[in-house]
Amino acid sequence: MTGRLLRRWLRRSRTRWALAVLIPILVAALAAPLYPRSPTDQDLRATLAPPGTVSAAGTFYPLGTDELGRDLASRLLHGTRASVAVGAMALAIALTVGTLLGLLAGYFGGWVDALVTGLTETLMTLPFILLAIAVIAAVGASTTVLILTLGLTGWVSFAKLVRAKTFELRSEEFVQAAHALGVRSAGTLGRHVLPNVMPLLLVDGTLQFGALVLAEAGLSFLGLGVPPPTPTLGGVLAGGQVFLAVAWWISTFPGLLLLTLVLAVNVLGDTLRDAAAPGG
Repeated sequence: MTGRLLRRWLRRSRTRWALAVLIPILVAALAAPLYPRSPTDQDLRATLAPPGTVSAAGTFYPLGTDELGRDLASRLLHGTRASVAVGAMALAIALTVGTLLGLLAGYFGGWVDALVTGLTETLMTLPFILLAIAVIAAVGASTTVLILTLGLTGWVSFAKLVRAKTFELRSEEFVQAAHALGVRSAGTLGRHVLPNVMPLLLVDGTLQFGALVLAEAGLSFLGLGVPPPTPTLGGVLAGGQVFLAVAWWISTFPGLLLLTLVLAVNVLGDTLRDAAAPGG
């Protein structure tokens, strides 16, 4: 991100509001191991305790407990940490694969472009969540499988974006000059083309991060995400649905936290896109 784009982005009030919401959530998630209670510790004498309960042993549960007496605040902190980590690693895979394929397709054209375009169009015809469910159901649920599934099915938008921009840039004078000077294709792509597509990748990557976190939550809700005992926002939300009538807090708090997290990320992506637009 260039300094000018960064300044334009930070000048927007929506950006500052979104950062004011998102940064405390991320800091709290990173500091989750410092919380005094483990997300898996059980207190069967304080099951389904409402928010603000002080147990017989003197333990304070600010957000209440679940059906096994586990501290909901601890589970949300560690669940946010896990969900954000899965989304970030899946985004890194999707960004790498999509950028590489988009650069190759847009720069070389021909059969390379036809192959990449055919692959992207095929994946676009398949519903993302159904494809992910099919892969995880066939291979088995694990954190590694979840990250790879999200990453290897989420690169399509990056590839289409980079391909279109690279196709446009390859006819520019500075790219033609690099050809004339004998610069290899890899050098031209890395030094001249990639820096010009980075602002677009930053915008799309921000928006895709929110989508990947939401996808992870959906898969965890269905039992196909990060396996227990590691908590995730979707897993905690799913566990509380059975007790919604008697313990509303188990599902309500993770749902609100997930909504706030994804909404803040999407607002940042929207304002970044506006700042990167001509005249933004």
